Amino acid sequence: MTSVPLPSTPATADSDPRSRAAWVVVVFTGVVAAMHIWKLPAALPVIQEQLGISLVDAGLLLGTVQMSGMLGGLLISLFAEMIGLRRSVLIGLVLLIVGSILSIFAPNYAWLLVARFVEGAGFLAATIVAPALIRRVSPLGAINTAIGFWASFQGQATFLALIGSTIALQFMPWKGWYWIMLAITLVPIVLVLKVVPRDPSAEREASGVVVPAVKKIGVTARSWKPWIAGLVFMCYTVQWIAIIGFLPTIYQQVGISGWLSGVLTAVAGGANAVGAVISGGLFQRGFSVLQLVIPTFVVMGLMAFLTFAVSWTSVPGGFFWQFLCVVLFSAMGSLIPASLTRLSVELTPPDGSPPAVMGLMQQIYTVGSVFGPAIAAWLVMTTGGWNSTWWMNAFFSALGIILALFLSAKRLQLDLR
Repeated sequence: MTSVPLPSTPATADSDPRSRAAWVVVVFTGVVAAMHIWKLPAALPVIQEQLGISLVDAGLLLGTVQMSGMLGGLLISLFAEMIGLRRSVLIGLVLLIVGSILSIFAPNYAWLLVARFVEGAGFLAATIVAPALIRRVSPLGAINTAIGFWASFQGQATFLALIGSTIALQFMPWKGWYWIMLAITLVPIVLVLKVVPRDPSAEREASGVVVPAVKKIGVTARSWKPWIAGLVFMCYTVQWIAIIGFLPTIYQQVGISGWLSGVLTAVAGGANAVGAVISGGLFQRGFSVLQLVIPTFVVMGLMAFLTFAVSWTSVPGGFFWQFLCVVLFSAMGSLIPASLTRLSVELTPPDGSPPAVMGLMQQIYTVGSVFGPAIAAWLVMTTGGWNSTWWMNAFFSALGIILALFLSAKRLQLDLR
């Protein structure tokens, strides 16, 4: 059935759960969850000064929120299989609140790392099930649109969190901004409870049954397809989070700080959302996954080279052109997660688990999110400047292109158009 339940008859687990409001709430939930990742960069210079941490330590702090994804993607997908998709989202949001409280009261760097790890677990639990949940609750004719908007959730979160933190940090300490984020996270909890239908009765009856869930995840983990997709995704995240996450620090070193630094970083991050939404139209026009992923890696490598290897100080309006390269890097890069998110459910093997596909992919690509900032910081400290960081981008772009060749429609035996 594709009919939408009448407003006077709320959808239940036994009625048709498909409605536009439900998938919008799931996307909004992902945006709020991802804002917790991006609530830190604008505050990072202040935290560095207050806690006396190095640039490499700061890079690990940026990436640690993803550490739980690197270590526990499949474990959390098992958790989601056992308790249901909707409940996984709700528990993830609660963990984000707990992580925020721990951060606010963190007395030292180690405590803050633990808090970020808890936030990472919450982010993963709230988002790992989203593609499967969106497909469950979306009207059939709106699934492509819904998945396209879901693919943009990181870019939307980046823009909103960086703009919000920039404004908030003009008037309050960084802990005040964290209190605001805590309060914001209560909103999607209420909306999920009100709008998103409960998990189907069959899924509720199976909750707590470990053996079938483990079997599904084992079948998924033995398939090569999610592994390759996750590695391609990693080649994107290792670049994107390193550059966007460190932009406030880079700007500060060239004399740009305060609200302008935050706005510029937000625009660069928000461009990622624009590109992801555009990707939906490209798919509708018949572009395949490879036709989007491979050129995107080429553009990302080129834009990174132009951003960091070229000396823009002698060029009229040099900073504008350099910033434009960063925006294009971010906007074009979003085509990769959009393409791979579109693939995630189709990559599920027979008798496998869609959350496990996302969990495995996320476990792999968060390796890049964890170590990308640390690699960039190591290159800066080793070579004495940011002009060497494009080496990392060139390497991972080339690796991503090679791996993406395994995701052709012929190899996957899928119609990816």
